[in-house]
Amino acid sequence: MTNLRTLWLHSNTLSGVLPDSIGNCTKLEELYLLDNQLSGSLPKTLSYIKGLKYFDATANRFIGEITFSFEDCKLEVFILSFNQIRGKIPSWLENCSSLKELGLVNNSISGQIPASLGLLRNLTHLLLSQNSLSGPIPPEIGNCRLLEWLELDANQLEGTVPKELTNLSYLKKIFLFDNRLTGEFPEDIWSIKSLESVLIYENGFTGKLPPVLAELKFLQNITLFNNFFTGVIPPDLGLNSRLLQIDFTNNSFVGGIPPNICSGKRLRVLDLGFNLLNGSIPSSVADCPVSNLKFLSRLWLQENKFSGGIPDSLSQLDMLIELQLGGNILGGSIPSSLGRLIKLGIALNISSNSLVGDIPILLSNLVELQSLDLSLNDLTGGAHGTVYKAALRSGEVYAVKKLAISAHKGSYKSMIRELKTLGEIRHRNLIKLKEFWVRSEYGFMLYVYMEQELAFSTRSSTQSDVYSYGIVLLELLTRKMAVDPLFPDNMDIVSWVTSTLNGTDQIEVVCDPALMEEVYGTVEMEGVSKVLSLALRCAAKEASQRPAMADVVKELTDARPAAGKLSKPKKIASPGSY
Repeated sequence: MTNLRTLWLHSNTLSGVLPDSIGNCTKLEELYLLDNQLSGSLPKTLSYIKGLKYFDATANRFIGEITFSFEDCKLEVFILSFNQIRGKIPSWLENCSSLKELGLVNNSISGQIPASLGLLRNLTHLLLSQNSLSGPIPPEIGNCRLLEWLELDANQLEGTVPKELTNLSYLKKIFLFDNRLTGEFPEDIWSIKSLESVLIYENGFTGKLPPVLAELKFLQNITLFNNFFTGVIPPDLGLNSRLLQIDFTNNSFVGGIPPNICSGKRLRVLDLGFNLLNGSIPSSVADCPVSNLKFLSRLWLQENKFSGGIPDSLSQLDMLIELQLGGNILGGSIPSSLGRLIKLGIALNISSNSLVGDIPILLSNLVELQSLDLSLNDLTGGAHGTVYKAALRSGEVYAVKKLAISAHKGSYKSMIRELKTLGEIRHRNLIKLKEFWVRSEYGFMLYVYMEQELAFSTRSSTQSDVYSYGIVLLELLTRKMAVDPLFPDNMDIVSWVTSTLNGTDQIEVVCDPALMEEVYGTVEMEGVSKVLSLALRCAAKEASQRPAMADVVKELTDARPAAGKLSKPKKIASPGSY
């Protein structure tokens, strides 16, 4: 087919290799292979297709290095994400002056980011996440003045962020997290008015946040945890009504909570734990009208220096599923109104304060953290690795494992992350981690007590993993807990969704209203329906009726909008856009 100009083969189950004869299609301009099971090396004969403009082979099983090249390059889109490509970023890309999108996410690409990429003046998307890239971020990237997405996360990049990146006046997303970057984060980057997502956590950044940060009208997600930022949090940060997530955990911020944080009407996550913040929990958080912070589901203020009492008005935040206030110097009585927070399901942590009183009645099904904290005070003299049996006044019995931790801040931040992950694991052969506490020199892990401490069994079951994955999908889609107190007749999330749907396709009666508001009337609505159906099959009572995990991945991929409803085939989203 030597006259063929367009070849769309995406979103099938094609397997085998891409044949060398593809090079005979010398007039080809568009080649879409994404979302298949193609394997082997990409043929060198692709070099013969000199007029190729769009090439997308995302989500296949291609291996080896990129051996083909385009010296007189016409490419506008070149995407090979989610394969097993190795080697270095091809040097011939510098010839692709018309290139707009370069995607090599989730491969095994090594070496440094070529400075010659700065020659690509039309580039809008530079997506190199989840590889083994090392060395510095080249300052020449700042010459790509049209760049909107810069995703370099999950590599081994070192050095400082070049000040030349402040030239990227159209930048919307900058993902640098999980690298080895250090030094002051360039202050002028916070002045790029188009910024929507800044994810730079898990590095060694220093510096302060400038007041101009509050002027970013499009900012939705700012995640800085596990760095060394200092100074006060800009007082007007909350004035941006588009903010969904603020995560400044484990830095060295001082002062109080921004007084205007209440203005963030879409805010879902406010994480300020493990800093040096002080003062009382202000009215900006505690006395917000429900209509302002009605979506807030996670509030982390633990391990700071907050004083005063727990405001009674925290009970107005009725969407909270996690409230972390432990490790402060809070005093007074525990407000009985906290019992109204009936959606609390992940954690209520008020330990290591100076609180008195009873646990609110409606929270009696949770761990009694006040009593537990008193019990733990008697256990701090044990040896490393010892597991204790702790009986509470309520009659409940727990297993408490003590951990020895280095006093150096940077040495245990990865442990905190792993413990959080461990606490989210649900498996019939594993005892659930109920809670953990980390101090400067020691930590505790709390498990439900079981004779003969089976808490550390490693026996696995693929079928139960699929079931657990289905439950997680249902929780994400419905914004409800697996066992929600609002379900009638002791139903769980599976039986509630099934009975509520009652054989219809009216998914809006069970799905999160905020999600429905976003996708209703769009092509994504069909994708949500497919994911809901898949989740219910994953959570089928009979294990034999559950799909294999490989099929689950394929169905999730297929749930994206069909290509026929788009002007061009939709490539797979980058990791940062999920």
